Amino acid sequence: MTSKTKITLLYALALAGLVIPWWFNIAYLLEGGSFAPGPFIAAVATNKLTAGITWDVYLAAAAFSVWLLQDARSSGIRRPWLYVALTFCIGLAFALPLYLARRERSGRT
Repeated sequence: MTSKTKITLLYALALAGLVIPWWFNIAYLLEGGSFAPGPFIAAVATNKLTAGITWDVYLAAAAFSVWLLQDARSSGIRRPWLYVALTFCIGLAFALPLYLARRERSGRT
């Protein structure tokens, strides 16, 4: 796979990672849901499956953040904290491919 193809694919995945989860997040909010800690924790703990998926994503996001902050030093990515913020404010499915695309574009992979 060429670098240009990989970058295009990663940007497409980042776009999908932005649009698809937020389609559901917006539906959740329109149905009266909330991102306030109490209601949010109650919603994600509705059953064991959603709780497991939620913890899986948050732990993966934490691991990605630790790796990203270390990797950014050697890959030349500026403002790595921005990608950590995007991970927890927008979503891992958006921030991870976006970071990898930017890393690939920097040519220091």
